[in-house]
Amino acid sequence: MRMIVTGAASGIGLATATLAAERFGDSAKLLVVDLSEDALGDVAADLRARGAEVEALAADLRDEGVAERLIAKSVSAFGGLDAVISNAGIVGTGELATLGDDDYARMFDVNARPTWRLGKAARGELARSRGAIVATASISSLYPTPPLGSYSASKAAQVMLVQQMALEWGPDGIRCNCVSPGPTYTGITANAFNDADNPAHVANRERREAAIPLRKLGQPREVAEAILFLAGPGASHITGVNLVVDGGLSIALMPAVGGGSGHR
Repeated sequence: MRMIVTGAASGIGLATATLAAERFGDSAKLLVVDLSEDALGDVAADLRARGAEVEALAADLRDEGVAERLIAKSVSAFGGLDAVISNAGIVGTGELATLGDDDYARMFDVNARPTWRLGKAARGELARSRGAIVATASISSLYPTPPLGSYSASKAAQVMLVQQMALEWGPDGIRCNCVSPGPTYTGITANAFNDADNPAHVANRERREAAIPLRKLGQPREVAEAILFLAGPGASHITGVNLVVDGGLSIALMPAVGGGSGHR
């Protein structure tokens, strides 16, 4: 499996690259991408120790021309490309009424535009391999999430973009899908519920877990499993899907507002 993984230095991206190395061994050919060159060095070393062939590139996906560089590097190193995992993303808070133009645009520049640029640059190679694009969105793409208005909008745009690519590029044999995690332990949630010694984090975590039917928050590896499924041959007839990985949170609306007395 020849794969590009963005946002690979931590969280879901790191879990995806690690799982690919474990699952495919020496047939895993991974180009890992992140902003931090130092962090990528450690990631690449660990993946190589697991048997994968690895290239690493520190890059800001907002920069024009980066997508073309990544595809060219993958082709040069691995002879082609089977999957693009567009995972890099950021979260920004702010009420829409007071949010500045630059902050709003930044969400789209990081969370939506790179998926389009990567897909466009990779289209020829993915058509040759009948490969896949998988983007990491969020359940906030489906449900308004104050005060994450710009984040929710950018993730909704990403989901529609991927569905548009699925429709336009399906005749080329390219599958395009999203995963939408619910609350998950990643670097992005470090200030929300990750710290077991912080009473506010513990209370936040318990409140969220109580609303999730499976009564637990997600782990990056659980999302990575969904990503690799959609990227691989087991999903050969699946395209245009937004696979929700949230422990059932998104089906719990009625109990949350007091409906369904049989719910526990």
